[in-house]
Amino acid sequence: MLSAGETSGDLHGARIATAMLEQAPETELIGFGGKEMARAGVRLAADFESYNVMGVWEVICNLRRILRLLDQLTEFLREEKPDLLVLIDYPDFNWRLAKRAKKLGIPVFSYIPPSAWAWRKGRAKDCAKLAEEFVAIFPHELPVYEQAGAKISFVGNPLVDTVKSELTEHEARAHFGIAEDEHAVLLMPGSRRQEIELLLPAMLGAVRELSQRRPETKFFLPVAPGIDEENLRGRIAEAGVSVRLTHRYRYALMGLADAAMATSGTVVMEAALMGLPCVVLYRLSPISYRVGRLLVHVKNFSLPNILLDESFQPELLQDEVEPRRITEEIMKLYRGETHREETVRKLRQACDRLGPPGASGRVAEKILSAARRHQQIR
Repeated sequence: MLSAGETSGDLHGARIATAMLEQAPETELIGFGGKEMARAGVRLAADFESYNVMGVWEVICNLRRILRLLDQLTEFLREEKPDLLVLIDYPDFNWRLAKRAKKLGIPVFSYIPPSAWAWRKGRAKDCAKLAEEFVAIFPHELPVYEQAGAKISFVGNPLVDTVKSELTEHEARAHFGIAEDEHAVLLMPGSRRQEIELLLPAMLGAVRELSQRRPETKFFLPVAPGIDEENLRGRIAEAGVSVRLTHRYRYALMGLADAAMATSGTVVMEAALMGLPCVVLYRLSPISYRVGRLLVHVKNFSLPNILLDESFQPELLQDEVEPRRITEEIMKLYRGETHREETVRKLRQACDRLGPPGASGRVAEKILSAARRHQQIR
């Protein structure tokens, strides 16, 4: 059974599912996830889209529904009796499910474990008591779990395989209508409703300023799966700016663009693999931010910066997320700017730390090995 509670986890789960079924076609896959996992052959007990919230206050407001889901999946575990429960990120929910699986005698495997290296380091020991094997997708995640006595490995990052341009540069320019003497800037406000509400207005304000200062710039917003497109169109119209929504060839568009204003997360690492510098943004509700300040102690929150332990890519947090600051940072990242060239060089160095291709296949091997081991024990 695979359990993933958001868009990025759904994609990771789909890649693992595909690899497992290629290696062992007789495997039956069940779980909690989204459309991508379902397409990959996972029989879902529930779809995560109705439960996808972020922040302390937002979770509290939805707590009753989340607890009902936890009960539903626990009953699903009891009925199906899988050989292994595979947690894919989504820690606050998934590790509660892990406790229940343990009581049912179902072993737990963690893929993308909680970020104990960044905050609440004591979680590593708690998790090590519940899961018997861990696989991380970044090398800096290992030490804190190793110190906690966990069996953990890093076998590469699956983005290395999947993030590749779908078109040639000529085809991409024709498809998106970007001439050689024009510039493109991307808006990537995230996949969660709260991220869009908190970050998109500032992004659109920056579009207004950049349109005046660099009128040869075109702006694009790749629409993430499950997003309310009408809401996006309404916000863009209200801001009175020109932003084109796109649905295909996202990586080809990243390869053409000069820069992006992006919510902190996986999309920033995808951009890095395409050589696209970002102004990385992060904003939470005031209550969630106050709680977070007490718990999180990291120098950087952008993945490329974390990988190199350097602040080479601009990061704007909370009240810093405002149009003027975003505009100033984007202006430094236009093609031809020296600062952009240095940033792209650093992005390549960060990407080199993601390991070789084929990570999903290696993770699938580990999961299948663990499942077979417990099947034999049972």
